[in-house]
Amino acid sequence: MDILSFVGVIVAFGAILGGNALEGGHLSSLMQMTAFIIVFGGTVGAVMIQSPMKTFLLSLKMAVWLFFPPKIKSAETIEKISVWSNTARKEGLLGLESVAEGEEDVFARKGLQLLVDGSEPETIRSILEVEVGTSEYELTQGAKVYEGLGGYCPTVGIIGAVMGLIHVMNNLADPSKLGSGIATAFVATIYGVGLANLFFLPMASKLKVIVHHKTQYQEMIVEGIVSIAEGENPRNIETKLQGYVG
Repeated sequence: MDILSFVGVIVAFGAILGGNALEGGHLSSLMQMTAFIIVFGGTVGAVMIQSPMKTFLLSLKMAVWLFFPPKIKSAETIEKISVWSNTARKEGLLGLESVAEGEEDVFARKGLQLLVDGSEPETIRSILEVEVGTSEYELTQGAKVYEGLGGYCPTVGIIGAVMGLIHVMNNLADPSKLGSGIATAFVATIYGVGLANLFFLPMASKLKVIVHHKTQYQEMIVEGIVSIAEGENPRNIETKLQGYVG
């Protein structure tokens, strides 16, 4: 669980709402369903247009990472790779066959299977790096969906503001309708700018950091498996991989 994300959301929105309350404002004045529908619906629709279906669905699955990021156990994996290298040194690469079958990490299992099959080190690196690159690209595109939301949101907020002002101008003869139109106009702007800068853009940045850590973790596994294939000393492999742990 990422406690900082929870605290960040609470502090950001709490500061805005708290400041509004200190100025004598009421929460109800910021609750405009019409403005929310215009801003949120318009923004999501725009992102749907720019994103392939696969990328958009992936981004929805990644949303939970903001608060519950995937666990990356680099230190434990380095220990496992050290054990694998010792096994390969004592029993040969075929000694890793049972290890490969029991490995839970799909990516690591694929690398171990390539080792057991007797693939050349450069072949192993080439195959695994293609998968690392593809995974990084897809996840980065998923994170960019939230970057897109943050980019469109303020603009759609302005559209909502202009629509509210048009509503006001159309009802100048009826003063009772002027207040709601002006409120929608200003609240739509707040929703657009607020959601973009307090949530969507920070979320995109956080997801990109998580994607980087996942990619670095997979690169560490590639380096460890290739080192085993090259017959490096287990202690040297462990020392080398420690450089991936920040």
